[in-house]
Amino acid sequence: MRRLAVTGRTLLLLLTLGAAPAVAQQYRYERPVETAPTEKTIGGGYATPRVQHPRPRAVAWQLADVALLAGALGLSAWLALRRRRRAGLVALSVFCLAYFGFYREGCICPIGATQNVAVALVDPHYAVPHYVVATFVLPLGAALLFGRVFCSGVCPLGAIQELVTLRAVSVPPRLDKALGSLKWIYLGVAVYYAVLPAASRDFLICRFDPFVGLFRFTGAAWLLLTGGALLAAGIFVGRPYCRWLCPYGALLSAFSRYAWRSFSITPDRELDCGLCQGACPYGAIVNRRAVRTACFACGRCYSSCPVHHADPAASVVPAAALTRRAASGEP
Repeated sequence: MRRLAVTGRTLLLLLTLGAAPAVAQQYRYERPVETAPTEKTIGGGYATPRVQHPRPRAVAWQLADVALLAGALGLSAWLALRRRRRAGLVALSVFCLAYFGFYREGCICPIGATQNVAVALVDPHYAVPHYVVATFVLPLGAALLFGRVFCSGVCPLGAIQELVTLRAVSVPPRLDKALGSLKWIYLGVAVYYAVLPAASRDFLICRFDPFVGLFRFTGAAWLLLTGGALLAAGIFVGRPYCRWLCPYGALLSAFSRYAWRSFSITPDRELDCGLCQGACPYGAIVNRRAVRTACFACGRCYSSCPVHHADPAASVVPAAALTRRAASGEP
């Protein structure tokens, strides 16, 4: 009898537990959207986290950003290839750093757009805004026409590094080439993680951008320190991120190889004296000729050139004539 009583109690308990979910399902919970919790209703000193990305802009402003990017690319090409004056490129770098970097908080970024475009190519349900596509394509088109003019004075990441390069030392060519392969590896890894299924997808380029935190004055401490360390290193090593880590720079170097007209050093316009090669902090001049895949069109070589750095008020002597004088020992 006692065993029968225990068995009966056990069955009664199981029936009660089994019926509990059915009873609970009779009470349907609804949360009206119009009464979403606020900081005051949550209490406990809760503060809404600050948004870590710029808010969406109106279509007109997006078009204005794209137009400004296109204009800056054209101006950079004109200053580098036609005017051949570094002062104008530096002024353009300051403006683009202020606007695209600090004002737009690094949001007009073809570097990060690489991932968005890659996802759109493999995922038909992923939509990319037209201005993002334009931001990605415009610098590549400019590279096909005029070389890496985006790196020259438009990219805020390149501009902030360019402005801090003061006493750059020469990096051995073999080491420079080996480190340069890292940007291709980074590009491959970033695209791989971007095209994974949505549940596993990760945008590494945006998440680990070392300078966007500096532009927005916020971010993870280790990323801010990384950006600061790259800038500190950039004082003595020209543009370390651009040369060795930038995944978009890998694409630009490939496109600039086939540029219609790129940054150049020619005997008929320069002295061919070799001063430019010593002035280049990026190892982009070999045998007194600019390497189009590595040249950032910064104009530092023109600043060191006796022809381009001469007093504009003085009479201009053709470079070919100066070369003949130097060869013959004439003053």
